[in-house]
Amino acid sequence: MFKRIMAPVDLAHVERLAAALDCAADLAKHYGVPIVYVGVTSPAPGKLAHNPQEFAQKLDAFATSEAARHNIEALSHTAIAHDPTTEIDDALMRAIGETGADLVVMASHVPNVIDYIWPSNGGKLAERAKCSVMVVRA
Repeated sequence: MFKRIMAPVDLAHVERLAAALDCAADLAKHYGVPIVYVGVTSPAPGKLAHNPQEFAQKLDAFATSEAARHNIEALSHTAIAHDPTTEIDDALMRAIGETGADLVVMASHVPNVIDYIWPSNGGKLAERAKCSVMVVRA
């Protein structure tokens, strides 16, 4: 049914993504398809990496460890945004096309009042993406 799963990852908060990452790995195993772990970074130095190349190495190491942990095929894809805080939705939308994903599995919080003013990243992707989007509540 699915050929490639995209799982957005915030390397600074991986512990909050456990349910979504496990769900993505379970689906990848079930369908026998790869997961592409996507991380968004800035071209400027940040707290996780000094440059996009260093960030890409860390994301690749994360994908490799997830592949071994779940016995699945995993890849990594680094998306660049000048301001990841405000451009994350656009960067993830581009990554869907760049990775060829036909399913996105991502974590999100339980909706609250502020989401009626500023929708969550998962909500925006589900609204705009041409592929299926599964939002896993934390």
